[in-house]
Amino acid sequence: MNTLQQVRNTMTMILAGGQGERLYPLTRDRSKPSVPFGSAYRIIDFTLSNCINSGLRQIYVLTQYKSYSLDKHLQRGWNIFSYEGGEFLYRIPPQQRVGQKWYEGTADAVYQNIYLLENRRPEHVLLLSGDHIYKMDYTNLIRFHHDQGGQLSLCAAVVPKAGAHEFGILEVNDQWKVIGFEEKPADPRTIPGDPEHCLVNMGVYLFNTDSLVRELSQDAREANSNHDFGRNIIPSLVKEGQVYAYPFRDQDTNEPSYWRDIGTLDSYYDATMDLVSRRPKFDMYDENWLFRAWQPPVPPCKSVHGFTKDGTLPGILEDSIVGGGSIISGGHVERSILGRRVRVNSYSRVTDSIIMDNVNIGRYAELQRCIIDKNVTIPEGMKIGFDEEKDRNLFKVSPSGVVVVPKDMDLGPTY
Repeated sequence: MNTLQQVRNTMTMILAGGQGERLYPLTRDRSKPSVPFGSAYRIIDFTLSNCINSGLRQIYVLTQYKSYSLDKHLQRGWNIFSYEGGEFLYRIPPQQRVGQKWYEGTADAVYQNIYLLENRRPEHVLLLSGDHIYKMDYTNLIRFHHDQGGQLSLCAAVVPKAGAHEFGILEVNDQWKVIGFEEKPADPRTIPGDPEHCLVNMGVYLFNTDSLVRELSQDAREANSNHDFGRNIIPSLVKEGQVYAYPFRDQDTNEPSYWRDIGTLDSYYDATMDLVSRRPKFDMYDENWLFRAWQPPVPPCKSVHGFTKDGTLPGILEDSIVGGGSIISGGHVERSILGRRVRVNSYSRVTDSIIMDNVNIGRYAELQRCIIDKNVTIPEGMKIGFDEEKDRNLFKVSPSGVVVVPKDMDLGPTY
């Protein structure tokens, strides 16, 4: 069977119901996959774009937590499928098909929708997370899985040991068979010969469908199970010797490829700020691998002189990304990401910050290492990101000191 046939026989399920408690308040009104990213996108757009670019067009998105924002975005931006030609993207909320309960774990989310597998009977099932930032051609994974002949192939990334305790840690042999797996250990095992890095589970799984159905059905009968892929399903298959790890690395350089799990405010901030580097590690401008999203009808962004009592003041934009409809009117923006319809007024300064849609930054305001969610007006003269004690009294501040202003927050005329 050639790769094209293998792709056609693969059904995709994207787990997109994450509550994202560590991303609060960005997840106060939305699920983690629908959090805005990179000015023009939502986090889930990168996983979906990888699917489209890989030729995978039979997609179920499993939603749950505060799904309205995500549902609206998918309806607007991803209504691109030829349903007559067998393509589809369907949003699947909990339907209580196997009991009166919500999804109780990643494995349970798929088990509650096992009828979809029984109905369509694909040869393989690709399970993806909707809250990761990366670029991946899944056809390479499909070929790898076919060649290895296992029941499950999972993608493996190399990450620094310092943050590896947040992931499942893999141990592999020379043939990339997984011979050891530990979910989120306090002291993660490092790569042999490299004490600074670990090999981790990316949460990208390609299953043989019959194996997946069998494992999910067995797990559902276990009263003490967490019903989780990392804690239950994968360890079971590793013991059977049926799991292989696909190394996620650049096909040309053999170096580890860019992958970020957006799990915390600091990881979200760091991944977003990666984009404004002179040579960003994650390239959104590759014409051969386009990322798509819903784009509202807004005019182009522009930088103009702002009028002041002393004359005019130029709008300055340095090392930044700016969304459509935004106006830099006599303000100064440096190393920042601005969404759509943002206005930066005279004498104001935005540095190392993420500003989402429909934010108005008043004159003489100063923002530093901030995340400003949608529909916020920053009053004239306000300073955020300079006095941590003062900021903590009003806003959420991340462990690394990033100040987060929630969506729709009324800051009043004074600070």
